[in-house]
Amino acid sequence: MPYSEDAQDMELGGKPVSVEDLVAIARRGRRVVVSDAALGPVARSRRLVEKWLGEGRVIYGITTGVGALCDVTIPFKDTIPLQKNTLLSHAAGVGEPFAEEVVRGTMAIRIHDLAQGYAGIRLETLTALADALNRGFYPVVPCKGSVGASGDLAPMAHIGLALTGEGEAFMLGRRVRAAEALAALGLQPVTLQAGEGLALINGTQVMTALAALAVSDSERLARIADVACAMSLEVLMGTNKGFSPRIHELRPHPGQMAAARNMARVTENSEIISSHKDCSRIQDAYTLRCSPQIHGASRDTFAHVRCTVEIEMNSTTTNPLIFSDTDEVLNGGNFHGQPIALCTDSMSMAVSELANVSERRTERLVNPQLSGLPAFLVKDTGLNTGFMIPQYTAAALVSENKTLCHPASVDSIPTSGNREDHVSMGTIAARKCRAVLENAEYVLAIELMCACQGLDLLTKGPPGPGTHEAYRTIREMVPALHHDRFLAPEIEVVRALIRNGEILRRVEERIGPME
Repeated sequence: MPYSEDAQDMELGGKPVSVEDLVAIARRGRRVVVSDAALGPVARSRRLVEKWLGEGRVIYGITTGVGALCDVTIPFKDTIPLQKNTLLSHAAGVGEPFAEEVVRGTMAIRIHDLAQGYAGIRLETLTALADALNRGFYPVVPCKGSVGASGDLAPMAHIGLALTGEGEAFMLGRRVRAAEALAALGLQPVTLQAGEGLALINGTQVMTALAALAVSDSERLARIADVACAMSLEVLMGTNKGFSPRIHELRPHPGQMAAARNMARVTENSEIISSHKDCSRIQDAYTLRCSPQIHGASRDTFAHVRCTVEIEMNSTTTNPLIFSDTDEVLNGGNFHGQPIALCTDSMSMAVSELANVSERRTERLVNPQLSGLPAFLVKDTGLNTGFMIPQYTAAALVSENKTLCHPASVDSIPTSGNREDHVSMGTIAARKCRAVLENAEYVLAIELMCACQGLDLLTKGPPGPGTHEAYRTIREMVPALHHDRFLAPEIEVVRALIRNGEILRRVEERIGPME
């Protein structure tokens, strides 16, 4: 990914960064620069490390082995070979490579951590990492191999190793030797000095980058879920009285109140809803009537996860920690991924619930006994199957999500000769959350397609302004279904409209920003 020219460089190592900042770097190529405020702390901690080396002090990971080998003292002459060996031995990940946005996000958070001045890394190495990010250097980082204990050792080692010219990187979509990719970008391989190998890999940056991107996606999906639910409610002849603030003020969970306000605005002045206001139905099904409560609980989970993730993004998770103000080194456990493990497990469940309730609304839309519409939302049923199988697909996806929601964080397995005897599995939890999100986006896309088709079959007047704009956005890309056709590409199109934010952008242009 080439760097972006359209925004001011983002400083790392100074003021706190947000989820939005990370998304700008990871997905939009925002350039980064090491903050001037970081230069002094980084230089002071490095001088202290070099002073201790000259004194022959024993310091974990700098003049000792790592993990269970921490009791092995390394002679001064071998401290530089130790750095390369650390990266070579730890770069043992397997599986498909992480997406470029995940690698970019990881590199950015690592720069921000190292720039706080507690790792003892040289400024030259830190700026080389920033230059690599800005030039679009994309190391091949296998997605499996981290237990989330001493941070993300294996995947981080693949990044560090590539920075030295070893390992692999992507160049124009091809996997090439990292040295070749560096040369093509005008970058020089880094020769690491004492302590820098461990400094590059010991932290929670991979799981945190995954979690930060997932927070952004989850919050967008929550707003899409409100739009989809509102459209389904109109098609199913539901009432929007359940969105009344008087109801939600009596149970004032922030997410619940926000979801209710969103759906009330999306359906405001709907002629479809007003057309049956005097009907005999007393209450709607839970998937409609309880939608603010269901969506809202997921929203509150996302808010908690955002708070945890932003604390983690702005923390230092390395070990050992160099305190230049007191000339001391402390060994601790900030690299343990438990906070991210627990919150991404909970976020998976919260996202899964948005999909679960969406799939149930889709079932109501395609079932003529529940909707009052033609079976599977198409005329000439029998000859045409309509939206029968998209509902199957949604059902399969929500079922798969239920297996993915088994928490990774409740598991632990000892590593490193039982020295690391409790691990977080945080990166596994964050990876699973990403998979749940992808499935949920497809489920919401299917509901939106069915709801649009339902609107086409109604003759009750125009819907609310928000639902009408969502309908128009989708219909510009996907026409109404009159006879069976190939639907899989159209599901992909609507999912893309969710993911790129186009549906939300158009809805918000019509009704104002959604919460």
